[in-house]
Amino acid sequence: MNNSFNFLAAPSAQIALMSQMTRIAIESQFVIGMRVLGMMGMMNQSPGEPFRMVAEKQAAATESLFAMTRAASRGASAERVMSAALRPYGKRTRANSRRLTGSR
Repeated sequence: MNNSFNFLAAPSAQIALMSQMTRIAIESQFVIGMRVLGMMGMMNQSPGEPFRMVAEKQAAATESLFAMTRAASRGASAERVMSAALRPYGKRTRANSRRLTGSR
């Protein structure tokens, strides 16, 4: 039997992936809320924020596709491929959350 493909992931890999997805979901909802408040004029927002919103999604999608392809071509498990695909989005949601709250 060929063991080059691991179809059953370790529970720790599944938990790590769920943790990554949960963090991204929470941070992205926070960022959306902060941006809506800025668009409503309830908080200060840089003039380029709406453009940035769109441009960063395009860059994250491209980076995500390359990361996912790279991981899959190296024979990574499904969890590692998903984690690689989510990493660019997580990096951006974390940065946006820090930038919009002014915390570093």
